[in-house]
Amino acid sequence: MKEKLEQKLGIYVHIPFCRSKCAYCDFYSLAGQEHRMDDYQKALVAHIREVAPLAKSYQVDTIYFGGGTPSYYGAKRIKYLLKLIKQQFSVDENAEITMEANPDSLTLGAIRSLRREGVNRISMGMQTACPEELSSIGRPHSVQQTQDGVQAVHKGNIKNVSLDLMYGLPNQTEDSWKTTLEEAIALNPQHLSCYGLKVEDGTPLAVRVESGELLPDDDIQAEQYLYMVERLQQAGYLQYEISNFAKEGYLSRHNMRYWMMESYVGFGPGAHSDFGGCRYSVISDLDGYIHGINSGGQIIDSNDIIPAKERGSEYIMLRLRTLIGIEEMEYRRGYLMDFAPLEKRLFELEGMGLSEKTEDGRWRFTPRGMLLSNVLIGDLLERQTTENLETRLSWIKENG
Repeated sequence: MKEKLEQKLGIYVHIPFCRSKCAYCDFYSLAGQEHRMDDYQKALVAHIREVAPLAKSYQVDTIYFGGGTPSYYGAKRIKYLLKLIKQQFSVDENAEITMEANPDSLTLGAIRSLRREGVNRISMGMQTACPEELSSIGRPHSVQQTQDGVQAVHKGNIKNVSLDLMYGLPNQTEDSWKTTLEEAIALNPQHLSCYGLKVEDGTPLAVRVESGELLPDDDIQAEQYLYMVERLQQAGYLQYEISNFAKEGYLSRHNMRYWMMESYVGFGPGAHSDFGGCRYSVISDLDGYIHGINSGGQIIDSNDIIPAKERGSEYIMLRLRTLIGIEEMEYRRGYLMDFAPLEKRLFELEGMGLSEKTEDGRWRFTPRGMLLSNVLIGDLLERQTTENLETRLSWIKENG
């Protein structure tokens, strides 16, 4: 009988290969590098074997293949990695195992094969149901391929499907956004991740915007967001995080561990880990990663032990992204910091309709508060730091 391990761990495997690069994407991913896939696979295998002995006291309950485009990497390679992880780590028999996919690189045969190896969740990049909008952001698939892809996943007996949507796209209108939401709802996914378009420096989209291309302004994006929240709620999707919605029982367990500050370890270039009290990241360089693994060289880009005060700030930033929110004693016990400055401001925000206190004493943002979360969280952190500093200075003055 296997010993039950109390410590839980998530595994993230980064697949940096894409058929083509989207106009808005600044994630570490590469197009036209298919010839490096076999070398990369060998490096990943070696990396997984190297780290596994450090996680003997952990039970893996989520595995996530992200990218890039894991479905483009091929089912055979993904299956081999998954089998290896199960051999090297203690993997919960009910683990959530997700693979990201683009609709143009999914086949029924691959889905059935992956399902037999344990993949039980597919996260698919739909983005929009408007062909012109797909073209404007450089997506490689068609609207029909999204529909066919979801049907193939269901036929392949994977019941948990998540779709990614984007609002604020070039030339996106109120009507086209509503059409995208209705098309997505009609596909009956269990989960939806809905992101506002961000123009990242160095991307082709950033060049276009600098050249004068217009995007929906902040007010239009706010309207799109609030309409989305209301419409998805009507359709039975709970908003459990700023950008994420799920039917009952289908929250993304892997992503929740990031927001709940639980342990995870990442493999591949650009991957991040929070493991064993240390946070570290891997270099965002395919060749450097492969060479470093093969030669025993340096692949770590940053490596930090996070002090309790900083963890306390992260608790505020991450938990307030979620429906769970924050709670006084949880904060005091975990980080030994005063909650009063935060609660004082949260009461003020409640009067503005931006925050609310639940019956069990937890504070969270309303949908309108989530829309302004970056500003509101920054305000809370500033007040918390200022008032705690003033308290310490007053104590020093009074006590000499």
